[in-house]
Amino acid sequence: MFKGKRAILYIAAAILSIYFLIAGLVKAKGFFAPLATAVILSLVVLPLSIWMEKYMKRAWAAMLNSLLLFGISIGLMALVSMQVRNFAEDWPEIQEQMTPKIEQLKTFALEHTPLDPDDINQSKDEESDAMGSNMRKKITTFLSGLSSFMANYLLTFVYVFFLLNYREIFKNFLLRIMPDSKQESIKNTLTKSIKVAPQYLLGKLMLMGLLAVLYSIGLGISGVNNFILVSVIAAVLTLIPYVGNILGFTMAVAFGFLSSGDTSVLIGIALTFTVTQFVESYVLQPFIVGDRVDVHPFFIIVSVIAGNMIWGIIGMILAIPVLGIIVVILYNIEATKPLGILLSKTKFSEK
Repeated sequence: MFKGKRAILYIAAAILSIYFLIAGLVKAKGFFAPLATAVILSLVVLPLSIWMEKYMKRAWAAMLNSLLLFGISIGLMALVSMQVRNFAEDWPEIQEQMTPKIEQLKTFALEHTPLDPDDINQSKDEESDAMGSNMRKKITTFLSGLSSFMANYLLTFVYVFFLLNYREIFKNFLLRIMPDSKQESIKNTLTKSIKVAPQYLLGKLMLMGLLAVLYSIGLGISGVNNFILVSVIAAVLTLIPYVGNILGFTMAVAFGFLSSGDTSVLIGIALTFTVTQFVESYVLQPFIVGDRVDVHPFFIIVSVIAGNMIWGIIGMILAIPVLGIIVVILYNIEATKPLGILLSKTKFSEK
């Protein structure tokens, strides 16, 4: 009886701890999200930084790698802004192309559903009133969110510099707080953990390059405007697991089908994404990314959903590499090894 009560107490304490941990992470997103992003980015460029330190001081290597990451991020944002600008320029043409189709949809709805014209007109009026009353609030929220994003965005690269330049301090701290008997085990765990993020993200970069080529071929044949730019952005969006593919398809439809209004373009886009996703899942993903992050697919999905709930899009991007690092740490600590086996694929359990 006593053991049963103690087990219930432990389970309740674990549930409460997880709840307060998640609640704390949600509340402290502004602090932890850029820091966690900087840690992953630092691990990605760490091999390059170590190589550069053979020819220059560590501070200079850290600075150059921070600027490199900053330049890449600026380039990606420039690609997105170019596509948004093209979409804005094509908006009158899109409206002209889609107006007949919207009217056909209204006619279909009136003929096959209980709706009548008054319901549709009333819905339009309510939507206009709501948009007018909320416009000022939306503008204020947008400006506030933009200033917060810019501050965290720039702070991330400052973190990257300090993490690369002073990485030995953090390593020595971890080694000094552990007993001497655990030193070798800690070094081994750190080495394995550090390799997880670079292996995963470098594999994803190779995968994105091949996906961009496949998307360009399919979308170009389908007749999508600016198909190269759309393909590159769609490939980059695959950094967001599962959801990124949906966003890429939606964007291709917006810039392809809505601009032309041609049903054959929509069919071509659908075929392109279907075939490419099949090739990615069964050919490219196993050979390029493979087992770089040894996490069970079920827990990958769970981590992506949890990441979205906690930190939104950035949480979804960080979910897999962070979980991969956690699995390595759990597996190499004797007390938490069962959890490491639970979260990992079968190869851990076979050791």
